[in-house]
Amino acid sequence: MHVLSVSSLKGGVGKTTVTLGLASAAFSKDIRTLVVDLDPQSDVSTGMAVDVAGHLTVTDVLTSPKKKIVEQAIVASGWTKIHPGKMDVMIGSPSAINFDGPHPSIRDIWRLEEALAHVEEEYDLVLIDSAPSLNALTRTAWAASDRVAVVTEPGLFSVSAADRALRAVEEIRRGLSPRLQPLGIIVNRVRPQSMEHQFRIKELRDMFGPLILNPQLLERTSLQQAQGAAKPVHVWPGDTAQEMAKNFDSLLDRVLRTGRVGEYADGTPPEPAAVTSPAAVEAPSTDS
Repeated sequence: MHVLSVSSLKGGVGKTTVTLGLASAAFSKDIRTLVVDLDPQSDVSTGMAVDVAGHLTVTDVLTSPKKKIVEQAIVASGWTKIHPGKMDVMIGSPSAINFDGPHPSIRDIWRLEEALAHVEEEYDLVLIDSAPSLNALTRTAWAASDRVAVVTEPGLFSVSAADRALRAVEEIRRGLSPRLQPLGIIVNRVRPQSMEHQFRIKELRDMFGPLILNPQLLERTSLQQAQGAAKPVHVWPGDTAQEMAKNFDSLLDRVLRTGRVGEYADGTPPEPAAVTSPAAVEAPSTDS
């Protein structure tokens, strides 16, 4: 089971949209997938058409990560009504914010890892939609993860947030979880005709080199439309939706190669993570 956190330290960059796009790509490939809705906004649960009535949530799991509780917090995505497949969601909850303090205990940080251990035989891929902060929920997600995909957009403040995120990933790797590595940076909501966007993309490439993942994701209304209808983008009509679906296929392919998931689970060594830039290695405290 390969675990990927989809993260950002700045709200509004499309982190949840990217999580849904990757989930859609995994669903189209029939990969057994669990999506963990760890963002207190709980938008992933909504975007995956989850019926939350009568179920526990990720808040219950973080309170007591026992097998029975974990199982009761996981439900099949409404996407499976389109065609069969193993696409489940650990239901999000606004009350998860109660676990997002700035100074979590070591015990708290490992709760999600403990919970996922109960279901590791049931899934090939876990996608965690983490909270847009560097507080406890994000550290909990990263401690349970093999890789972190940092989502940003081509703007001044988002570039700075991506830099801080990579520094924090390195700190968690050194201090808590040696297996953790950055998958890379996904540049989202790109407008090709914007000179500012082109300038910021060049800045990102100069700063992070091979950590900038391809393809970059263009700003497309079809993506928001599919998300608003709680449908996977891979079944949404129109050329732009199919363009975005192919882009998510390419990004997921990178995830699968890195984690040796599915057709890549052949015993060959995993694809190494790109080396972080010097700026991302001198990790400051994640409390900052």
